Amino acid sequence: MEKKHLSLSPKYRHTRQQAKEAESRRLAPLVLAMKALHSVSVPDSMDPEELERQRKNQEILGKLFSPMNGLNWESFTLGEIPAAWTRLPKGPACRRVILYCHGGGYTSGNLGYARVLSSKLCRATGFDVLSFEYRLAPEHPYPAALEDALLAWDSLMENHFAPENVILAGDSAGGNLALVLSLYLKEKGRPLPGALLLFSPWTDLTLSGESLESRADIDPVLTPEYVRAVRDAYTNGASPDSPLLTPLLGDFAGFPPVLIQIGTNEILHSDSLRLEEKLKEAGVPCLLEEWDDMWHVFQMYPTKKASDAIRDTAYFLLSYL
Repeated sequence: MEKKHLSLSPKYRHTRQQAKEAESRRLAPLVLAMKALHSVSVPDSMDPEELERQRKNQEILGKLFSPMNGLNWESFTLGEIPAAWTRLPKGPACRRVILYCHGGGYTSGNLGYARVLSSKLCRATGFDVLSFEYRLAPEHPYPAALEDALLAWDSLMENHFAPENVILAGDSAGGNLALVLSLYLKEKGRPLPGALLLFSPWTDLTLSGESLESRADIDPVLTPEYVRAVRDAYTNGASPDSPLLTPLLGDFAGFPPVLIQIGTNEILHSDSLRLEEKLKEAGVPCLLEEWDDMWHVFQMYPTKKASDAIRDTAYFLLSYL
């Protein structure tokens, strides 16, 4: 997404390179912290103590990263799962809402973690954002997360939100969940959301994407071993060939507009490229944004590119809603 310059003077190129290096040094501790949250220390295991450590750290770092100044955070219980509204201070009532599905490989992630993108999306769009803490694997494998996402969706319907006024958003495994929920609603003949916002979505639980290995050396956040471990924990023996696990295999005809944002330096890169191809084959309005030198769910970080990417979500929604 960086603008390309036809000609750059040596002095400008040197200054630009210095700025990039300074930004990399500034972000290095944050990248290391997020990598620790996404990758278990023993990648091929789901050790309960290790998972509990990840989940607690996500709660803490999520609160530290969340730009909550001027926003209201209203927590409550949705059925038996924790949920929260992120809202701007009271103003004119808005009937559009974002239902946000957090990431974490289906084995971690919580409301604290969800605060980061919930707050950014709320501030950028002005829409209320509903987050929910779906049950996690390996304690609660598939289809627990889908059941909880459906519960959150149905709660919006019961509160008289029109389906076309609900935007489904999700990052990583949450992007998978947003797609899976939409496919499930379509399968049941129910109305679909008005749009989807997908940040580094995990679309292929068969793990057949070429970037899983080809970009492993440049991805600072995820590893192939981690992705395989959380996939196995979540599927729990179920075939990943189902569209409700690998939405890339689903039928997208009739889907609402979709925005996909990915970094060029992530192992799930090809998950998004193939999703874009499938969506366009089905005639779905789709915009894929590739952000140079960025990593998995870079929108969570306090960087200019993250801010620009979140700003683009508002532009996208303005274009289609």
